[in-house]
Amino acid sequence: MNINSLNDINPGEQAIVNALLSTGSMRRRLLDIGLVENTVIECLGRSPGGDPTAFLIRGAVIAIRSEDCENILVTRR
Repeated sequence: MNINSLNDINPGEQAIVNALLSTGSMRRRLLDIGLVENTVIECLGRSPGGDPTAFLIRGAVIAIRSEDCENILVTRR
């Protein structure tokens, strides 16, 4: 199994969440939007400046900053 951070997923690719390494309020926010273990997440695209990146999570489009993506471990689907 090849585990990457969410930053390594390219637009059009899907991945499955393995773990959240975030702590505090950011961890709570990510859990609240449904970013829990085994959730399928799809990268929709990056902003022109490269940050943030838009993801499809449980039917909602969510933009996540690259510094927060580093703390989300995923496996490519």
